[in-house]
Amino acid sequence: MMKTLLPEGWAAPIGYANGIEVEAGRIVFVAGQVGWDAQQRFASEDIVPQFDQALVNILAVLALSGAGPRHICRMTAYCCDKPAYMAARRDLGAIWKRRMGSHYPAMSMIFVADLLDHPAKIELEATAVLPRSGG
Repeated sequence: MMKTLLPEGWAAPIGYANGIEVEAGRIVFVAGQVGWDAQQRFASEDIVPQFDQALVNILAVLALSGAGPRHICRMTAYCCDKPAYMAARRDLGAIWKRRMGSHYPAMSMIFVADLLDHPAKIELEATAVLPRSGG
């Protein structure tokens, strides 16, 4: 269903894929999710727990369509604190592995001046494709 695209001679990217090829079935678009809980409360102003909660939120929305981490083909991250992101990369990677396993979709990281929902530090949006067979 999903094939990672890596041009010959290119170094393997770390933590993402350069491209993903999918055979379209059902497509699920997940709006930007920040690190707040179901009642829209932030438990922390730190990027690490916010990233964890944002991933939890992405996966909760996907689950409503029967999708999971392996169905995500594209993810975009918006972050308004580059120094905090850079300092937390190892912790963020551990959270990724715990929530997503070894699945790495095509991904972009965009640093922005601010996010709508204060005190959000990071926002994630995703696109998932489920196979026609539903598997």
